Amino acid sequence: MDKREAVGSWLSGPRAAAESAGVDFGYRGEQLGLPEEGPGSVARPGRRMGALAVDWGLCLLIAYGLITDGYRQATGNWALLVFFVMGALTVGTLGFTPGKRLLGLRVVGQDTGRVHPARALLRTALLCLAVPALIWDRDGRGLHDRLARTVEVRI
Repeated sequence: MDKREAVGSWLSGPRAAAESAGVDFGYRGEQLGLPEEGPGSVARPGRRMGALAVDWGLCLLIAYGLITDGYRQATGNWALLVFFVMGALTVGTLGFTPGKRLLGLRVVGQDTGRVHPARALLRTALLCLAVPALIWDRDGRGLHDRLARTVEVRI
């Protein structure tokens, strides 16, 4: 093995090294029985982050305009509370937030296809903590989705 190949495999990470050794990881959502592409497939990170940005912006506008009346120091805290309430209510009843709907995403239960309100409450609380959302599995689900047994899919 050339030194450049050794350094290249180290820089590309353990997944690339395992794939070059012949390990087949499959596609995102294969273990969950979801299609690889199209409606019902696992949502990509870019869309998920975009939906989160839309939802957070909407919550900031609500907090700034209706609750804090322009008091900037408290706006972030109130926006987090609005985000929690909006996420728990809309995901628990409709299966999506305004940002998810705008970008064509939906949250479904892993086993039933519908999100139980208690699962939506747990998922949203963990999402507000931010750290569980940053830990992903090989199917592209965050820890908040794994613990709530939900999957974010494309519509």
